[in-house]
Amino acid sequence: MTNRAVELDRKLFAEVASTRWPSAERWLPSLSRAANHGRLWGASATVLAVFGDQSARRGALRGVGALAIASLMSNTLGKDLAHRRRPDLSGVPLVRRLARAPHTTSFPSGHAASAAAFATGVCIECPRAALLVVPLAAAVAFSRAYVGVHYPSDILAGAALGVGAAFATCHWWPRPSHRSTPQPERVRVSAPSLSGGKGLYVVVNRHSGAGVPGRQSSPDRIRALLPQAHLRELDEGQDLVEVLEQAAGDARRAGGALGVCGGDGTVDAAATVAVKQDLPLAVFPGGTHNHFAKDAGVPAFSDTAKAVENGTAIRADIATASPSISFLNTFSLGAYPELVKVRESWEKRVGKPVASILALLRVLPAARPFTVTTQDGESRLWLLFAGNGIYEPAGLIPLRRPLLDEGLFDLRTVSAEHRLARTRLIASAALGTLHRSRVYQVHKARSLTLEPGADAPSIAYDGEAAAAPARLVLAKEPRRIRVYSP
Repeated sequence: MTNRAVELDRKLFAEVASTRWPSAERWLPSLSRAANHGRLWGASATVLAVFGDQSARRGALRGVGALAIASLMSNTLGKDLAHRRRPDLSGVPLVRRLARAPHTTSFPSGHAASAAAFATGVCIECPRAALLVVPLAAAVAFSRAYVGVHYPSDILAGAALGVGAAFATCHWWPRPSHRSTPQPERVRVSAPSLSGGKGLYVVVNRHSGAGVPGRQSSPDRIRALLPQAHLRELDEGQDLVEVLEQAAGDARRAGGALGVCGGDGTVDAAATVAVKQDLPLAVFPGGTHNHFAKDAGVPAFSDTAKAVENGTAIRADIATASPSISFLNTFSLGAYPELVKVRESWEKRVGKPVASILALLRVLPAARPFTVTTQDGESRLWLLFAGNGIYEPAGLIPLRRPLLDEGLFDLRTVSAEHRLARTRLIASAALGTLHRSRVYQVHKARSLTLEPGADAPSIAYDGEAAAAPARLVLAKEPRRIRVYSP
């Protein structure tokens, strides 16, 4: 700093020291102490995470990450480069002074850096929180001059460092885009328009899903929407495939369509029958999670009914893993099913990004690596995931598919061949750098041949599980299923 700047800095500090604000003398020193070691911001992040919405929770996470970066930079690199002495306290009233004066150098202010970093990180994700966190951060920053431990330039430099740290987090964790991303156009295919559901034969698996107390039963809801549809409820001991084949035969003779109400496993069976009979399929989401129905654009019974009435449908691939295994959504070896289960239990409370990291922390420590051989050779893995179509996002726990008929598998693996693989994976997920990780790999393929080793866990597909056979070939059925979609 030039001599003139130093003189101005000291003059401003003296002005603050000589100004008497009796009310401030009671709370500004306490606020300054509360921010020691980031305690104030940790408490603020907890409040946002517990009582805020998803954007507030993201803001709390980004704010804490920005604070960690700013604190590291200001309290190590910054203070080591500029050995500036603390201000002279002779002009500061005793009532304001801290009981324990800091022993570190003065430039830059670590408190101001942490305050600005946290507030900026929160506001990047949740702008409306600025009314709360910005005044609090400004008060903390000002309090450092008020209690006599920093010059104004120390505070300004710390605040600038904190703001920079917050925006630096966007390099690893891109800020949310409020512009709507155009979705790929789905190919529409012909399907009969069934007014009132006439010609629609629906098989209802009452054993799917957990059920919702007090809600109208699935058969009654379908009848209310499509009164002319023919419903067959699967009784105890009946074979699902046999009932589906009988319903499909009736639908084919009537020139109609096959319907199914159940979870993803039930829908899998219905899709196989429908494609053999060249019938369109109406999916009523009656399971616990209904991943395929959501991706097909029918998350509610009313969506399916509307598509059946209007005769609008899309195409969807059916994938196979062996002659006896077909799936519409996902196939996996390893910890993927448990990761999804834990993530779904947390996502409504903390949002999907944070829930995904919590799932990793919960599941990976207990996981066991396994051996698998593909056309690329033998490898040790923690997880192998194959999506029937390309999923979004490209992170560790994919959520949705814009298209269902691309003819591709979305292959994702977590390698166990690198040192500290699980730690590196969790760190990459937290920092948003999975796309650069050597542990986590993403590929696209039209088929895949697998030979699981003796230590391989059971395979999982669309909520079902089975022992891993000696050899698996992931491929696509040559014909695609037509699925009613509005």
